[in-house]
Amino acid sequence: MRSELTKAFELQRTADPGRVEEALKLLQNTVFSFSMTVCGHREDAEDTMQDVLVKAIPYLGRFESPTALSTWLYKVARNRCWMSRRKSKFAPREHLSLEELMPDVAEIELAAVAMIASPERASIEGQTTAQLQKAILKVPPGYRLVLVLHDVEELSTGEIARILNIKEGNVRVRLHRARLFVRRELSQLPIRPTAPAASEPALSIPNRTKGTKAKVPRKNRCKHIFANLSDYLDGALDDTLCEELERHMSGCKPCEAFLADLRASVERMHSLPRQLPDLNAGSETRPPLAQKVQALLSADKK
Repeated sequence: MRSELTKAFELQRTADPGRVEEALKLLQNTVFSFSMTVCGHREDAEDTMQDVLVKAIPYLGRFESPTALSTWLYKVARNRCWMSRRKSKFAPREHLSLEELMPDVAEIELAAVAMIASPERASIEGQTTAQLQKAILKVPPGYRLVLVLHDVEELSTGEIARILNIKEGNVRVRLHRARLFVRRELSQLPIRPTAPAASEPALSIPNRTKGTKAKVPRKNRCKHIFANLSDYLDGALDDTLCEELERHMSGCKPCEAFLADLRASVERMHSLPRQLPDLNAGSETRPPLAQKVQALLSADKK
């Protein structure tokens, strides 16, 4: 969970008007940034921010922990954002198949060769924030929510399961497939090394003939590895499978290169800059809302 929500939880429990208003501002910024990442439209994000802030007032004094506040906040923000969202012209079908997200021969061989020749050139870290945000918006909605909540908003698997009312196992499946989708989108863009030589051109994935998709040889071990990469990166893989994966990686350069690519894209999402509302947005409504919060808190103490 982001530290802003823990801070907001503590601030809104005080009797200090300034601190309560600061708590509301933190909640406002959190909802706006989440809505922008999920839906991609500033007007929708601002409407969601205002609506959620107003809805939060009667409940703020009732939350017993930052986790309870976080779960409620994201659930309401998700519902409000989803009602007002405008369908992305880039949106693919709603289901992501693990089989289709596995890389083709040309892509994975290039990644392996690039990693051996120059490790920093095999990384996706050179992609811009705008390209990453565009890639996230292409992820089907059900998968995108899990991806943003986990890798951008820093919520745990259990917290996401409660927010979306799905099993934790389904959260892990959706997260992995969403990560693979984003990695694939970024891998199709030119890779910009962080410190390129003057004579070196940017890398790009060669185009295939339309309608063809050469697949990586379907070795059972490789397929098993691809299905468990996110759990490995998050430290959620049991010791036996972890050892098996690491043994496989030590002898399989294509899988090793793919893991490096996936890790780079996940790290980019973890460090995605927060998108904030206009400095004046909500400034007129926060003071009266803060007064309502204080009144409710005072009433609860009587």
